[in-house]
Amino acid sequence: MTSHGSRRIVVKCGTRLLAGSSGVNHAFVANMARQIAQVRAQGAQVALVTSGAVAVGRSIVALPGDALVTRQVLAAIGQAPLMAQYSQCFAEQGMTVAQTLLSRADLHNRTGYLNARNALGGLFDAGVVPIANENDVVATEELRFGDNDRLSVLIAKLVGADRLYILSRTAGLYTADPESEPLAELIPDAGAIPRADLERIAGGASHGGLGGMRSKLQAALEASADGIDVVIAGGDEPNVIVRLESGERLGTRFASQGPRRSSRARWLSSSVAQRGSIVVDDGARRALVSNGSSLLPAGITRVEGAFERGDLVSLMDASGNVFARGLVNYPSTDLDRIRGKPSAVIGAILGASSGDEAVHRNNLVLIDRDAERGK
Repeated sequence: MTSHGSRRIVVKCGTRLLAGSSGVNHAFVANMARQIAQVRAQGAQVALVTSGAVAVGRSIVALPGDALVTRQVLAAIGQAPLMAQYSQCFAEQGMTVAQTLLSRADLHNRTGYLNARNALGGLFDAGVVPIANENDVVATEELRFGDNDRLSVLIAKLVGADRLYILSRTAGLYTADPESEPLAELIPDAGAIPRADLERIAGGASHGGLGGMRSKLQAALEASADGIDVVIAGGDEPNVIVRLESGERLGTRFASQGPRRSSRARWLSSSVAQRGSIVVDDGARRALVSNGSSLLPAGITRVEGAFERGDLVSLMDASGNVFARGLVNYPSTDLDRIRGKPSAVIGAILGASSGDEAVHRNNLVLIDRDAERGK
């Protein structure tokens, strides 16, 4: 059995690697099993995040369209043969796998997050490889992760991963779309490129899947801010996981922005758990980022979405950039009434006060770790 002190790796495999018109790509799944067995033998604990259930289902029953109910039906059809392939290929390498289906509804609150974390930890303790996927069969449009790149970040946060490898048909992040621009160059180190340029470079969704390079970029930035090293690389690259674990530079690397955050801070920073957003003015942003202050109602310019007291919300600047997340002290309806007002008048406006702060500093984390250190 692997000890708790072992390094933990999360590997995410995209739809185009796993499935096609003929169903599950058996050769790829067998190759993943062999590589994961090899790095586990070297002391790593590995969790896999898989896409492909909908694509596998479509190869079995040719339902037209991409409506939510169609995806639910196809996922229900495809999930079993996909997991059967995983079970077979991993068993041939002496490993047991466990299916882990999650939706945003499971993780909206801290209790659900902890339950999922404990279950994954129990699988690691038992020497089992967790294979996570979104529960497309029951997930509504509002409660979907959106793509498994976001789910892979959540799994990495849940298990306290040291590294996250996001594998797809593309070898990494390029200076332009390599399929249409033959002179596009691979970016080996994302830290050398300004964030605004990275976001401009990232394109739309990839064919056959919901995620594209933009979603992978967003996932990598969020994970690296939580102290996780991330690599976006080509899943067809020979022995890619083993080579990355040996220190070889493949794909595009996003170095961690500091030591791994605590479990509570990782949950607070998670985009999948948030219920709404608060837009703040420049003064409030500076106070939060530079001075370590709490967010007061006076600095709020707009409230977006519906949420209750104690829910997790994102804090955005005037340009719509999320720079922090935290637990809110007032429901959205009340916060909208007191936004822009001094804390001294909260009681008079609402009839009662839950404190001077809209979000207290102790319940808030900054997304950019460099900003957190005052850089």
